[in-house]
Amino acid sequence: MVIGLIRERKIPADTRVPITPKQCAEIMKEHPGVKIVVESSPDRCYTDVEYRDYGVTVITDMGACDVLMGVKEVPVDYLITGKTYFFFSHTKKKQPYNQTLMRAMIRKQVRMIDYECLTHNDGQRILGFGFFAGVIGAHNGILTYGKKHGLYNLPTANSINSYAELLSYYDELVLPNIKIVVTGSGKVTSGILEIMSHLDIQSVEPIDYINKEYDYPVYTHLKGSLLYKNKATSGYNREEFHHHPEMYVSRFKRYIPHTDLLINGIYWDKNIAPLFTKEDVGRDDFRISVIADITCDIDGSVPINVGASTIADPVYGINRKTLEKVPPFQHTKDIVDIMAVDNLPNELPRDASKYFGAHFEKYILHELLEGYNNHLIERATICADGKLLPRYAYMADYAYGN
Repeated sequence: MVIGLIRERKIPADTRVPITPKQCAEIMKEHPGVKIVVESSPDRCYTDVEYRDYGVTVITDMGACDVLMGVKEVPVDYLITGKTYFFFSHTKKKQPYNQTLMRAMIRKQVRMIDYECLTHNDGQRILGFGFFAGVIGAHNGILTYGKKHGLYNLPTANSINSYAELLSYYDELVLPNIKIVVTGSGKVTSGILEIMSHLDIQSVEPIDYINKEYDYPVYTHLKGSLLYKNKATSGYNREEFHHHPEMYVSRFKRYIPHTDLLINGIYWDKNIAPLFTKEDVGRDDFRISVIADITCDIDGSVPINVGASTIADPVYGINRKTLEKVPPFQHTKDIVDIMAVDNLPNELPRDASKYFGAHFEKYILHELLEGYNNHLIERATICADGKLLPRYAYMADYAYGN
């Protein structure tokens, strides 16, 4: 099997890679039947020279590869007919902005194996950059709070060489008695909680969070029954919520008067209730001054997310009365600052890539070598040979057409 690591061509170009140079060398040594080649790129966080130094061939024509691996969506014009691809296609929710890509993959008979759909038997995702999205999202939230209120300064993650160096900046940082809500579960939230630990921010129970004030920084973690309840019964059933989220409402509103910073890491789709409403933002007791929206859905779980921000310009303000977008970092309670970068792991691309590649090597490579009928690989395959696989038949109106 020849695996090709493709150049990222979505603009702006992502600098992450699915497999690092060292990992490529390890894989080829341990699996003599596997050859990995790399498409030359001026943008990725590991240079062509670094790949060559580990014995990886750098080429410009990927036509001889059996499997092509990238990170972001492949522009339609660069899809090679009949090839097998791994990347984040962002199509399984029938995202309108990628319908052209989906239809091109059908037309070009691409086998699309989506990283997002690679799961364990219980549905838990295997691959992703979520941990580092959580790490950097939490860092950016703390950074934004300090900058907004003129309390302290932290460097941006993308100005730092490594995760280890990022953590070194926390050694001397003294935070005020800030109160933080962390939402969500999974790898994103594990990254957020990692930063809470390194910053020595104490975890408190939700009931204490609501009823007490503290003279040191604290956070409470909300997920599942702490965050949602059934409209009719006020109870919570995990399976019911996952299959019928429209039956549930958010319980977040009671935390609004007690929270300075919200770090939002939940999974969200259009059938899940937002954490709060736009009308809630105008409440006199709306205490939240900064929201780090790692989930980053426009008008989604954070309804005042009006669009993704960028690594270069990560924060915008929202006027609480008019809900208009305004400049951030104003020292007034009338403005909520929103951090809504949608490619957070790209701020620490080398660390994020090492993490991703390690999980690919550990959990996916062997399954891939077994063949495309392997259950794990098959259930992540959205389309092949010009048609959707049965699991994704619900996408027919989205995938087929001119």
